[in-house]
Amino acid sequence: MRIFAVLLSSQTSNMLSASIIALASILGASAFPVAVGPENTELLARNNGPVSGGLFPTGPYQQYMDPMKNTSVGPYPTYRALSNFDYASFNLGLYQEYIELDLFNYGLATFTAEEFAEAGMGPQETSLLRFMAEQETGHAQLLTDILGPGAAVGCTYNYSGAFSNVREYVDFNQRLTRWGESGVWGFLTSLNSRDSAQLLSQSIATEARQQMVFRQFTGAFPMPVYFESGIPQNWAWTLLAPYIQSCPATNPRVQWSNFPALTVENVAPLAYDGSQAAVSTNRSANIELGQQINLSWEDPGKAVGPNNSYITRRAQGDAKYALIVSMLNATYYPLENIESNSASFKFNPNPPVYDTEITGVAATGVNNGTDFIVITCDNPYVTPFNLTMVNNVLVAGPAILQSG
Repeated sequence: MRIFAVLLSSQTSNMLSASIIALASILGASAFPVAVGPENTELLARNNGPVSGGLFPTGPYQQYMDPMKNTSVGPYPTYRALSNFDYASFNLGLYQEYIELDLFNYGLATFTAEEFAEAGMGPQETSLLRFMAEQETGHAQLLTDILGPGAAVGCTYNYSGAFSNVREYVDFNQRLTRWGESGVWGFLTSLNSRDSAQLLSQSIATEARQQMVFRQFTGAFPMPVYFESGIPQNWAWTLLAPYIQSCPATNPRVQWSNFPALTVENVAPLAYDGSQAAVSTNRSANIELGQQINLSWEDPGKAVGPNNSYITRRAQGDAKYALIVSMLNATYYPLENIESNSASFKFNPNPPVYDTEITGVAATGVNNGTDFIVITCDNPYVTPFNLTMVNNVLVAGPAILQSG
């Protein structure tokens, strides 16, 4: 890894120019446009059309310069989908942003100040929740601009059974923002439009903060992991779709599959009676080593999602494994007590992702935080970048596994 130290001095403009070139070499060829000096102003005026107030140039592309070679290397960044994969991924992201926008506002409109206060959330905390709803308007607008004309608009949502009080509400939010964030990490580096990926990464960094805040609202430890997991688009859509009741007929269809729902029967949620919002709270493990985890799942063929227009499907094969995805790890557990739509397994996770020789701190367990679990009929070797291979053997899920 090369590390550049940049010193800015008022004594000479040459040092400032060198600093900009050094930063450009880190950021790549598309870091800076042609410098607008006396010799370049006419060139830009002649070759470049006006740039719209949104994200898209409306005239000929502006050329960017390679600062090491002083040659043009590419067009002005184009913030749009460059493939069907891009469009389908951005479209899913927009559906996620809209439910977050609705859900954050729904809680503020549904629960009273007294109900929030009883869970430890006063005016400062509800003000933060209100601002997070405002953030979602920006996130939705960003993806709308990238997708262009015909982008989806908000839908009608159904939170029946998801929560009945403030504690359950904030717990549901920390789970929903978990799969929203992880769903983007899962496809971000596979996008053809690297330009758009840059903007989306800056959006999802905010979502990560939202998820941490909702954990704090439940009174839990805010970030009990070294790394955040990424999951495939099919997994995120499987978790999201059941809460969308209907959408306008003009909305583009989500092009990802829905798997049968999976339920974790005997793991406690983060929020519990008497829990209070807090910056950080140390708690004992939510799942004990050796604990039997009971699971149940639905048959395929169920109509789910907007207007019940999506049908769940699964891989062919008998349920054999529970796969837990946590941080950088994907760990298979052989199922026991298997019946037609239920099974169990013993929770005995592998050693940590890393031993921490660097700091000398005792290593923490591989499972903590808000994890994901699926049922599979086989156990292909997967890592974070090829987790989509699991889709070919997936029987049910994912579900949220609340490890800590």
